[in-house]
Amino acid sequence: MLKSNQTPKTVHEALRWASSFLEEQGLEATAAEWLLLHHLNINRTMMFMNFQEPIEEQHWKALKADVLTHAEGVPIQHLMGYQEFYGRKFKVNQHVLIPRPETEELVHHVLEMKQALFGDQPVQVLDVGTGSGAIAVTLACEDSSLRVDAFDLSTMALQVAQINAKALGVNVQFNESDLLTTPIKANETYDIVVSNPPYIPVGEHDELAVHVREHEPHIALFGGEDGYDFYRKLVEHLPSVLKEKALVAFEVGAGQGETVRRLLQHRFPAAKTEVKFDISGKDRMVFAYGVMNKE
Repeated sequence: MLKSNQTPKTVHEALRWASSFLEEQGLEATAAEWLLLHHLNINRTMMFMNFQEPIEEQHWKALKADVLTHAEGVPIQHLMGYQEFYGRKFKVNQHVLIPRPETEELVHHVLEMKQALFGDQPVQVLDVGTGSGAIAVTLACEDSSLRVDAFDLSTMALQVAQINAKALGVNVQFNESDLLTTPIKANETYDIVVSNPPYIPVGEHDELAVHVREHEPHIALFGGEDGYDFYRKLVEHLPSVLKEKALVAFEVGAGQGETVRRLLQHRFPAAKTEVKFDISGKDRMVFAYGVMNKE
């Protein structure tokens, strides 16, 4: 294998070294490919077409530096400055949670269920704990009939979300709020409330990968002793912000689906509640919809 002090002659050699190095560190080899695509500013097809082409020294040096930094625990998304989500690039940094593929599935289901419940009529949506704005901005991009508000407790996260909304050309109203405090004070009500709140039990802190534990905001990760603190608080106050007919959509941690579904069913006994599984077969999404009585 190519030594780290040697310069690769081709794109393929550079990728092979980076992939092998990361595998030796117990990390995903695919990270090497993402970093290479980023520095060459090409797509995957072009990379394969250019495998035997010479790699410029500046690109090699940048790739090598990022691979070594990633091996020390820094997420590749922080090195690149973005994460792809629903086919779009979202700016990310240490102030926001890096959007995950499971959340793309949540957005997909929200869009489908919105159409089934409300058709093409104007709909008001609230994204609670928006972070990078991935959910709110994507919903606004995908369906122009949605009027989207997005709240977060972190002003730094809101700044990132606003940058993403502007870059992608959608109008999302961002405001600072501790969960539902702001909309309750403003007497705002919504047809759809969606949230991917913190759900990791604090006792699992040391089990997290270093890339997550040391580089993503703890305020967006941990949900109390059992992981359900934010779901309890949200469900308690949801009746104040929901219209009579509404949809609630939560992302949850694997294994939490049925507990969160019961919380919603107890609070909204007339509503239909449902747990949906992600592409990996894990219970990652919980929904309540229909008549959201105020009892």
